[in-house]
Amino acid sequence: MDGKATPWRLLSYLRPYWWAVLLGCLLVVVTAFTQLLLPFILGKGLIDEVFIKKENLRLLDIIAVGMLLLYLVKGVFHYGQVYILGYAGQRVVFDLRNAVFAHLQRLSLSFFERSRTGETISRVTNDMTVIQTALTTGLRDFVLDAVMICGIAAGVLSIHWRLAAAAVIVFPLVGWAINLYGIRVRRFTKQAQEQVAEISAQLQETLTGIRIVKAFTLEDQERSRFRSKNEATFQASMKTAQTMATVLPVVELLMVFGLVTVLWYGAREVVAGRITPGELITFISLLGMASAPVNGITRTINQFQQGFAAADRVFSLLDEEREIKEPVRPIVLKRAAGAVAFNNVSFSYNKEKPVLRNIQLTVRPGEVIALVGPSGAGKTTLVNLLPRFYDPDSGSVTIDGVDVRRMSLRSLRSLIGLVPQETALFGVSVAENIRYGRADARMEDIIAAARLANAHDFITQLAQGYDTMVGERGVTLSGGQKQRLAIARAVLRDPRILILDEATSSLDTESEALVQEALERLMRNRTTFVIAHRLTTILHADRIVALQDGCIVEEGKHEELLAKQGVYYRLYEAQFRT
Repeated sequence: MDGKATPWRLLSYLRPYWWAVLLGCLLVVVTAFTQLLLPFILGKGLIDEVFIKKENLRLLDIIAVGMLLLYLVKGVFHYGQVYILGYAGQRVVFDLRNAVFAHLQRLSLSFFERSRTGETISRVTNDMTVIQTALTTGLRDFVLDAVMICGIAAGVLSIHWRLAAAAVIVFPLVGWAINLYGIRVRRFTKQAQEQVAEISAQLQETLTGIRIVKAFTLEDQERSRFRSKNEATFQASMKTAQTMATVLPVVELLMVFGLVTVLWYGAREVVAGRITPGELITFISLLGMASAPVNGITRTINQFQQGFAAADRVFSLLDEEREIKEPVRPIVLKRAAGAVAFNNVSFSYNKEKPVLRNIQLTVRPGEVIALVGPSGAGKTTLVNLLPRFYDPDSGSVTIDGVDVRRMSLRSLRSLIGLVPQETALFGVSVAENIRYGRADARMEDIIAAARLANAHDFITQLAQGYDTMVGERGVTLSGGQKQRLAIARAVLRDPRILILDEATSSLDTESEALVQEALERLMRNRTTFVIAHRLTTILHADRIVALQDGCIVEEGKHEELLAKQGVYYRLYEAQFRT
């Protein structure tokens, strides 16, 4: 993505809230105007009319009351500008965060397999925070400072244009310094944000696999790895800090140079009688006020550069292409018999190493197919083609004769139930986790599904029954309990096609018996693909399909394959040899 286009793309998200930006900017103008009045009131009014002329003491009372009212008005309008521009900026971040999350949901599995979860999370959290700061505080301060600078320029020109011309010479130098340092800040900030993403990725990996870390006593190694990434983050952040620490003194020095020049020239003009002392005080006060908005502009431009660097990373996420796309005219199968065919299917994750080679497999409705083979044979990859987690490189996968690539993704996946080896549970209640199978399910449907899955009894013994919160990734439940919830979820979905991916491989004997009984109920009258390392769970499959090196090498029933003494026989012997 072109980084130069990032500011315009980010600001385009403000378009729906143009009214808030416009109103907020008007309030900023009023606030700036109240600030600009003060030097004129104190210079021309108080010094020239009251102190020097000593003729209008009533004006002193008016000035005192006027200043109080002025600050009251300023406070009210300041509140309005902060709230309204804050609303616009927050809404942009709200929309952008929703867009990123929605896009992540649409991306294909391949994206998540090649991307680290921690880095993706960092883009949706840390980078969004930086953008939020730029579009709320940064936008408001930038508009206020810009208006102040324009107002100050108009004010000094109205007092003495030659004196103003002497002062204005320094402003192009200030602008050049701000631009130069802004580019450096953006580059270093992007580097720092990338390093923060690296830290987030390692945190996610380490905390998820903390048992492995402890079991293999890798704490020191992980600490060292984290320290290295943290040091890189520190170095990148210090480059940003160094640049920002340099820019303010440079800008201030240029400003003071201009102020001293004005004081020297202005004093000579007062002595010559061409301006009054009050006008010189007003002029110098206005220039003195210019220091804050110029420094503010420097600071907010740095904020914008940081925001644009963060937006680069967020937009690169939004620009990720979906590999699995909805067909132009999708077919919706309202009812399906469940006939599945893999027609000369080949597939590879990368072109150099095929995972599946010329797979030809026809499955009748209601048939139970067991897929066996050594690790890496392609069993899981084969069933992942069915719900279109991936598309084959060649050949086709059909359901009831319809190519899955022509079907609506929602329609296709509604026909399929999945019970994986590692059950994915969410940090909501037991009932809500089961309801993931069908969003509109009633409570009685959930309970019925739980009964069929042999889950109802243990659920009712939990502290709050079906309302019990299961904790992150279901940590409060045993492996067998989590697996039975996954089965209940699949029962509730009532799929025509079922995929059981090593659903009992990590369970103890007692849990396996309960899960296996629930699975047998679930499999009735459904086309089922079973991937299992424990061959005892597939002995009664209608057909056993053995894969090796991405090819189907054997098909048949248990006894038939044993008699062939091929791949299945060797797997069986290795598992049951005493």
